[in-house]
Amino acid sequence: MKTNYLKHIFSAAMIVAVSLGNVSCINDLDISSIDPQSSSSFDQEGAFVKQYALLGLTGQKGLAGTPDLDGQDEGESGFYRTIFNCQELSTDECVWVWQDNVDIPQFTSIAWNSSSQRTEWVYVRLGYDITQMNFFLDQIADKTDEESLRQRAEVRFLRALHYSYFLDLFGKAPFKEHFDNELPVEKTGKDLFDYIQNELSECEADMYEPGQAPFGRADKAANWLLRARVYLNAEVYTGTADYENAKTYADKVINSGYYELCDDYRLMFMADNDQNEKAMKEIILPIRQDGMKTRNYGGSTYLVCGTRTGGMPHMGTTNGWSCLIARNALVYKFFEEGSVPMIPEDVEVPGQSDFANDEAIDAWDAQYGVRTQDMIQAAGDDRAMFYSGAGGGRRTMDPKSITGFQSGLSIVKWQNIRSDGASTSHTEYPDTDIPLFRLAEAYLTRAEANFRLNQKSLAWEDIKTLRAKRGCVKQPALNDITEMYLLDEWSREFYLEGRRRSDLVRFDCFTTDKYLWDWKGGVKEGKSVSDIYNVYPIPATDLNNNTNMHQNEGY
Repeated sequence: MKTNYLKHIFSAAMIVAVSLGNVSCINDLDISSIDPQSSSSFDQEGAFVKQYALLGLTGQKGLAGTPDLDGQDEGESGFYRTIFNCQELSTDECVWVWQDNVDIPQFTSIAWNSSSQRTEWVYVRLGYDITQMNFFLDQIADKTDEESLRQRAEVRFLRALHYSYFLDLFGKAPFKEHFDNELPVEKTGKDLFDYIQNELSECEADMYEPGQAPFGRADKAANWLLRARVYLNAEVYTGTADYENAKTYADKVINSGYYELCDDYRLMFMADNDQNEKAMKEIILPIRQDGMKTRNYGGSTYLVCGTRTGGMPHMGTTNGWSCLIARNALVYKFFEEGSVPMIPEDVEVPGQSDFANDEAIDAWDAQYGVRTQDMIQAAGDDRAMFYSGAGGGRRTMDPKSITGFQSGLSIVKWQNIRSDGASTSHTEYPDTDIPLFRLAEAYLTRAEANFRLNQKSLAWEDIKTLRAKRGCVKQPALNDITEMYLLDEWSREFYLEGRRRSDLVRFDCFTTDKYLWDWKGGVKEGKSVSDIYNVYPIPATDLNNNTNMHQNEGY
């Protein structure tokens, strides 16, 4: 990325608009430019919709052609994909198999530096979105009608969400609240933490009551859950734990009177999760996706297509990328070593050309017990959504190196299939909404907070409640509830949802030898790394352009 790209982000006089042009958002919401230099009028409704569209889109033409950030790869630089990469690719859950891609070896082994393009992408994306939100908030600052107050509250929530990612990933933020030519100031640690909590407190009253917002818009429960999330990580962010407040706000979400745990885990990650009532009652805030109206390479397309390869049955997409696979450490959270259902070594796997269709692969897989339903049954847990069947070739659980898509089990949690089994009308780009906030987080937040407050029996009850909804055959005994059990349960529930690094840091397991996993530190058996990697570096390009910012220690 050239130096002047960051100037484009943080100098309002030069900012590039979100302007999604002819790409409509979702349902009947129109998108129009909010560039103050391209239009003499301010379209409040169009601009408001764009604040949510920022979570899932990147440019005027959807896939590629007119990026909202000068010179950026539209597929790589979107909000969710950049967050996901920083939160998942360096952890015990998954690995990006194409190790020749930019920064991927460094992410796999936790070895990036201040010139990392992927850390720059997320830094720039967060700053760009906040600049757009500041512009919107300035434009409606004097309006007092009910809808404007509600829109203002929701955009303040979204801005606080972005600042929470800055705090989590970088420990600080280039901070601004208004759209002007002033350089951002540096806001760090406790100051940024307090700002986020204060913003969420102030905007809460004007937000929808729980469950009353249109699907895809934030309500008070989303506000409370973000507050609980930030409080749960308070010790990481400020040096002082605050599990009491984490518990308080998790309680508010759980007792909101509307949201319920879904009793069929897969429904929340399917193409009709915006229509299925069970899924919708657990999903508190989704990033809306539509295979026709919001085509992009950085949302659920990334999750569905990235975890599939040609020949895998029931993909729900014709676009298998063969990129993302499970690390062993994730699989062993559901299975004991040596008990993972696999194709027997003495059985030859036919080539893809030998299978006429999905049904033929299913029939072959049924004989050897490696379908997803067989994985779930063997694990005794509905969340064990893996595949090691013939589609795509024989998987290897213990590879000597990461050589391709067969170097681990396939993850089939994200699907572009409807809950009735039907395919969607657009198979290349998924309709699956991304659950950015869902009720299960409140249960595990409360469980962890209670555990750390020496209320182990209360933590145990919440874990049993959650696991019962996930079809878990085995429930833990009270004495099973340990710190590492909690960390594993966070992974079993939320793997491949863009949060794992934060949990590992909070448990002091991301960089230390307290917990090792395959390829951590760049070696097969895993090793500890420097604790500087608990936060990402401030991009060198921003330091060159903004003297208010200072580099994180060690970079």
